[in-house]
Amino acid sequence: MKLVTFTDGGAARVGVVDDDAGEVRDVGDLLPPGAGLLEVIEDWAVLGPLLAARSAALPALPLDSVRLLAPIPVPRRDVFCVGKNYREHVAEFGRSGYDQPDRSEALPEHPVVFAKATTAVTGPFDDVLAHPGVTAELDYEAELAVIIGTGGRGISRDAAFDHVWGYTIVDDVTARDLQRKHKQWLLGKSLDTHCPMGPYAVSADEVPDVTALQVQSRVNGELRQSAPVKDLIFDIPELIATISAGITLLPGDVIATGTPAGVGIGFDPPRFLATGDVVAVSITGLGAQRNRIT
Repeated sequence: MKLVTFTDGGAARVGVVDDDAGEVRDVGDLLPPGAGLLEVIEDWAVLGPLLAARSAALPALPLDSVRLLAPIPVPRRDVFCVGKNYREHVAEFGRSGYDQPDRSEALPEHPVVFAKATTAVTGPFDDVLAHPGVTAELDYEAELAVIIGTGGRGISRDAAFDHVWGYTIVDDVTARDLQRKHKQWLLGKSLDTHCPMGPYAVSADEVPDVTALQVQSRVNGELRQSAPVKDLIFDIPELIATISAGITLLPGDVIATGTPAGVGIGFDPPRFLATGDVVAVSITGLGAQRNRIT
């Protein structure tokens, strides 16, 4: 099932999308009062079958007539992110000198996990702020994001997919100069609007083989990144097992799994984003987002 959070000028509502027909159905009347997508995910065992059985009978709106927000507009806590998780991206990052003074291209021995502030989250078609005066080296990172359904701590690799509700798209927009200057990545990753999310939250039953999904980004129409999820160094079960080893994962938690090669710092000279540039990120079956730098 493809779910969205949308508005047509009023309050945000949860919708079920028919992507082929280009339609969305407001399912708010089927949900508990005030429930958003986060609450739907938390109570998916009950609400999932209800939406599957009854949403098709609801009135449909043209998808292009509504504004799509991030599927989870305000995550309950920071987004978990993973750095250097595609081999070719490790190499381009090492060559760039933005992470290691010796320009190391060595693969990480363990997942590199950092956080992205909830206030960075923005919609799949909203403008991304350039933040002039704060950063002059803005970059893009197309990523598959995992949405946790059933929480837990100490989750094993074998049980990891039992805890996955579904998937969405994230652009891990990065201020490279802040990332390099502060060493820890939080500031460089967390500026407002620097986490476009969506357009859809897609339940796991619609993704029979997540490793076959292709992650792509384009800047002003030029293909920059393209790689299958199977190229991850640390796969989704490993990421879930690593993060949950001592941290309790909660329903609705978002884990961005890493970006392929082709980011701006991978070019010589680097190709940073400028005001007016348009970044489009797509993943097989999960839709596409399009954000203008302003």
